Amino acid sequence: MTTLKKGDQAPQFSGLDQDGKSHSLADYAGKKLVVFFYPKANTPGCTAEACDLRDNFARFEAQNYALLGVSADNAKAQANFKNKFEFPFPLLADEDKSVIQAFGVWGPKKFMGKEYDGIHRTTFVIDEQGILLDVITDVKTKTHASQLLD
Repeated sequence: MTTLKKGDQAPQFSGLDQDGKSHSLADYAGKKLVVFFYPKANTPGCTAEACDLRDNFARFEAQNYALLGVSADNAKAQANFKNKFEFPFPLLADEDKSVIQAFGVWGPKKFMGKEYDGIHRTTFVIDEQGILLDVITDVKTKTHASQLLD
């Protein structure tokens, strides 16, 4: 899976959000950026994780963090997910998996005895200079904000 670790330069990524607006690492220079990858919009774990981040969004903003969610869902699915739960942060619709591959979070997974390829729920914290401050692979969906802020 991801070979990126704390202290590494974050990948130079670029992708489109739910409204077709482009986001790249350069857009966030001077801010801390949390990039969270999740398997699928509107599923229980992903919803719990994104809602926890939403509910703590003011705490992130107060510490100069921007948030960016990423999955391989299409723009319509991301827009529905964002609007349904009123997320204050953009969701990249990474259908070609270019951002997912850049961060190395695509690979074999197991669920109920079946093996398949998919997105590994992983969060990257990037500093103002584009360096990885943290890579969280053991994401606690219901208390993810605490993992990041506490």
